[in-house]
Amino acid sequence: MQYILVVEDDIGLNKGVCKALRSDERSVVSCTTIKEAREQAELFAPSLILLDENLPDGNGIDYLTEIKKQNSGIKVIMVTANDTDMDIVAGLESGADDYITKPFSLAVLRARVNTQLKSCEAASVKNSDVYSKNEYEFDFLSMIFKVNGNQVELSKIEQKLLYILVQNENMVMKRDVLIDRVWTDGGDFVDENALSVAIKRLRAKLSATKYIKTVYGLGYEWSFE
Repeated sequence: MQYILVVEDDIGLNKGVCKALRSDERSVVSCTTIKEAREQAELFAPSLILLDENLPDGNGIDYLTEIKKQNSGIKVIMVTANDTDMDIVAGLESGADDYITKPFSLAVLRARVNTQLKSCEAASVKNSDVYSKNEYEFDFLSMIFKVNGNQVELSKIEQKLLYILVQNENMVMKRDVLIDRVWTDGGDFVDENALSVAIKRLRAKLSATKYIKTVYGLGYEWSFE
């Protein structure tokens, strides 16, 4: 699950942006002040922040600098009415990954957000090829999967399914999302029973009945909680 923080004090614009960006795999959190943004950022790790410059309790550029000092991996797109060349240069030199001036097209905003999130995913994949927790060791680069030190053979479908579940640990993955992402060559025509069978086999091979949890009416979750 990717998290986006929208920091914009124009309520109407804020709501419109949140609606345009929200999806099953993407959670969008609305904030109207820097104080709210700080509080929300402490609750989760946002992948991207859309940040206005002129906010009721401070300057967005100052908050941008603060964000980048704390975690340079968080993508920040400035979305502001300050549209002079000097403003844009100041924002980019302060660490903004992109700079969008108002008014703007929601389609263009979505495209730029998607570009930044793809770069996040690429960095995440590089850092998440290996998963190690409790009795499990999964190397998705070498396709070596171990339980208590013993190697387990997984099919391609099971490997894909495990990767998605592990990368979204403690998050409920909906059945239709899993089908679409695992059977990418034609998920629309896959019987939902195929997913149930794949989950059953994966649980058995990994002895993970307790960890691959069924969330009835929604989907499945990889969790140790």
